[in-house]
Amino acid sequence: MKTQNVSQKLISAHLISGEMIPGTEIGLKIDQVLLQDATGTLVMLELEAFNLKKAKPEIAVQYVDHNLLQTDYKNMDDHLFLQSAAARFGFWFSRTGNGISHVVHMERFGRPGKTLLGSDSHTPAGGGIGMLAIGTGGLDVALAAAGEPYYVKMPKIMGIKLIGKLPDWVSAKDVVLEMLRRYDVTGGRGYILEYYGPGLKTLSAWDRHVIANMGTELGATTSVFPSDEITREFLKQEEREDQWINLEADSGATYDKEIEINLSAVEPLIALPGSPGDVVTVREVSGLTVNQVVIGSSANPGLRDFWIVSQIVKGKAVSPEISFDVNPSSRQVLENLMEMGALGPLIAAGARLHQSGCMGCIGMGQAPATNTISLRTMPRNFPGRSGTLDDKIYLCSPETAAAAALTGKITDPRDLETILNISYPQWKEPAKIKIIKEMLIDPNGGTTELIKGPNIKTLPLFDELPDTLEVPILLKMGDDISTDGILKAGAEVLPLRSNIPEISKYSYYAIDPTFYDRAIENQKEYEGYCVIAGDNFAQGSSREHAALAPKYLGQKFSIAKSYARIGWQNLINFGIIPFEFKNAADWNKLEQGDILRIEGLKAAIKNNDSITATVAGKDIKIILTYTISERQAEIILKGGVINLVKHK
Repeated sequence: MKTQNVSQKLISAHLISGEMIPGTEIGLKIDQVLLQDATGTLVMLELEAFNLKKAKPEIAVQYVDHNLLQTDYKNMDDHLFLQSAAARFGFWFSRTGNGISHVVHMERFGRPGKTLLGSDSHTPAGGGIGMLAIGTGGLDVALAAAGEPYYVKMPKIMGIKLIGKLPDWVSAKDVVLEMLRRYDVTGGRGYILEYYGPGLKTLSAWDRHVIANMGTELGATTSVFPSDEITREFLKQEEREDQWINLEADSGATYDKEIEINLSAVEPLIALPGSPGDVVTVREVSGLTVNQVVIGSSANPGLRDFWIVSQIVKGKAVSPEISFDVNPSSRQVLENLMEMGALGPLIAAGARLHQSGCMGCIGMGQAPATNTISLRTMPRNFPGRSGTLDDKIYLCSPETAAAAALTGKITDPRDLETILNISYPQWKEPAKIKIIKEMLIDPNGGTTELIKGPNIKTLPLFDELPDTLEVPILLKMGDDISTDGILKAGAEVLPLRSNIPEISKYSYYAIDPTFYDRAIENQKEYEGYCVIAGDNFAQGSSREHAALAPKYLGQKFSIAKSYARIGWQNLINFGIIPFEFKNAADWNKLEQGDILRIEGLKAAIKNNDSITATVAGKDIKIILTYTISERQAEIILKGGVINLVKHK
């Protein structure tokens, strides 16, 4: 029998359709699904549209971790709706304040050898314990909840061999920042990142979670670690040792691409504002004045990550210029910090303790001051995501964050030994911790009435694809446009996730605040519009609102040099054609305001033929390509997945 790596074992054990040939579509059986509240409201409305009786996977969980601020009725309306929907459709319900979805899921539900599909782009964090965990748009998760396979292009597998051991003042966040320094935000596109090698034995399950979580920022389909004795010790600590299985690569297993990281040579790193992929050493930017430090998030969620900061600041006070914010990643982490005596030093040093959840990571509070630097142990720093349009968000490890909190400046944490005479605290994973289950509500399924407040709106209906389109280019964009650019994040917008007419007003707002008004005006003359972009269009979050809101305003297609995986899938799911330039240089020929005409769409899509767009009033023809499966062609022709499901 052919030797297999861990990723191949996971895929082959769940393969329903297709062949494991990179680039071809495969269908996977999904064992577990995960929803968070910012995307879950739409998923539950989609399940209502499907008339689902009960979720089909072994485990289905609805978390509330994003929209936590109760500044008016909207978020609470969503929480009540989600709790009623969880009961109706047979989901576990994680109550407000219980913690970040990926963290609680790893504590209570994650199991080696299982598949996990989540409506959050950082779902691959589950790969830290030997799962095939993939983030995707809500419609894909809704279909998986209804028992359908998950379809994805078979990825290549990149093997990352880890050797050595991390030195003092360096931790798992620096490892994934090293990956981003080498490969930027597109280097993992089309790959599963699989970690192996002798260095693994020095990384805890939570260290692996950190690395797997931010594989998303590399554009990877997911990240995978083996299930070994480290995994077994984690599950034993969580009182779930009976769920452990051994899952490691066969001797002689190979990878499509192989690289090596010497952990002993990794040093403190930091991502500069604007992109997780713009990484430099902390020393290169040391000395810059800092105004805010935030620790916590799904990217640094473990007990160790908070404990290490508490011991670094113990007996000291943070710089008077610093707002020192602590976001516990779960209720269980918070209670164990209390039990260990690690919470007191944080509070005494000047920390502001916030509720367990995503908080500032998604712009739900903690917006930094104008033109100031904020250091965060978070996974993402796209412009404006924090809630401040001119933000300067740096991403770093807990050690680097703690150093800045004490000094008021970006500081290489290794320098604390000479500056403040602080020795590196030595963490030892506790054999036993306090287990918290009280904030989880069992699923029951049944006929519970859905509680819909005034902020819960029915999903809009869309027409099938027409055969001819003549639409203007309403927006021209460059490379690496994120879903935060396509649909604004933050406390102002997040509560509108279940109200498409209202949230559509923030479409492309971070790029062009006039876009909504122009889209409405465009409706008077044209039956829609299109947008064009450069490479890696729609990177970042899994939020399907970044496709649905523009669709609601009339977007018929986009043309880009290339797409991020999840954004590309979401466009198709909502019937927006993700065209690509056959010749990337044609991007330069098109201008915002040009009118594009396309004819013979239906036959072309059905036969997967290239399409020629002509520019009205100009002697310009643009050849458009696209790579879709027969299944996806049917989705586009019907105007989206929901139309297709209803048709069937």
